[in-house]
Amino acid sequence: MLVILVLMAAASFAGAIALPLLYPLPSAAHIHLALAAGIMPLIFGAMTHFVPVLTRSAAAPKGVRLIPLLASSAGTLAFFSFAASNRIYYFAAFFALALAMAFAMWIMRRANKAVGKPHPCLNWYLGAIACLILAFVAVLAMTLWPEQRIALKRLHLHLNTLGFIGLTAIATLQVLLPTAVGRPDPQAAARLRQDMKWALGGALLISIGAAWFKPLAWTGAVLWAIPLVHLCKAWFTLYFREIRQLHGAASSLAAALTGFFAAIFFGALHTGGILNTANTAHAFIFAFLFPLVTGAVSQLLPIWARPGPQTPWHTLARQHLGKGGGYRALLFLAGGLLLGLGWREGMLLSIAALAAFLLQLATTARPAPVT
Repeated sequence: MLVILVLMAAASFAGAIALPLLYPLPSAAHIHLALAAGIMPLIFGAMTHFVPVLTRSAAAPKGVRLIPLLASSAGTLAFFSFAASNRIYYFAAFFALALAMAFAMWIMRRANKAVGKPHPCLNWYLGAIACLILAFVAVLAMTLWPEQRIALKRLHLHLNTLGFIGLTAIATLQVLLPTAVGRPDPQAAARLRQDMKWALGGALLISIGAAWFKPLAWTGAVLWAIPLVHLCKAWFTLYFREIRQLHGAASSLAAALTGFFAAIFFGALHTGGILNTANTAHAFIFAFLFPLVTGAVSQLLPIWARPGPQTPWHTLARQHLGKGGGYRALLFLAGGLLLGLGWREGMLLSIAALAAFLLQLATTARPAPVT
């Protein structure tokens, strides 16, 4: 299932880039194609992998493993709703809200039944799901509060990007990059415990500020920056050599952290009316999400494709997927920053990087076994 979600996310990314070039679509359509139909199901799927690890419990049951696929259908429905300019997205939001609440309940049950104390990364996941739930509530509130529609749209956007996706990503990066490098980060758990309040508080303040009171958004951006600075300091101390490599997952994951810094800054500019919604979302998708997903997939896809003991096949697959990871990360970052500033030509850089990764992904399905 996780492999299918990776392929679906890759197809959503490719569609989000290609469709607007082939057919005029509202910006909300291709943004939802990338985020709602691609990223949201993939995050749910990744959580079904990480939550049992973080709680030292059994694999997710079949019903929970179906939630990412159902979330994909909700995201796809939202995309078609915006593409066709109708309001079916209200139903999609209600459906996704029910799924998110069910998923949060499963995580809380696993936390309560964990063997020992759950890893603090789990609290970040719960905070992320809470932001997602609030984002869907904001959509449903538009029917009851139509005069606040624009404000609620901004609230929905930032709760999704800097809340749900941001909290999930930054928490997972602190576990994933040490795994990719092969050396532990001794302070990761303590840092996650201490920084949770700054990240969640920052995400909420940015979202509320973007909707109704701009000064809150700048305060939120400063708060969100605190855990990012702590993480940067740790990575530069522990993994500076690895994140400078032009191959492997580490450089892509480090680029994703840089892209998230940029996303918070662009989000604050959007709040101040300096950047429009489309440019802000493009910066988030291309400068942050693309290096994040390609780096994470480079490390995790071999495990998801062939669970069990690690073999030479897994090593070869990771090497193949990680080849050129540094080059791709730089192209994604440059493309995303240019798009965020309104230079449409920046998309060409991101298209080149994504096309290269999709080719690697296609040719890594079953690399030749080692004999």
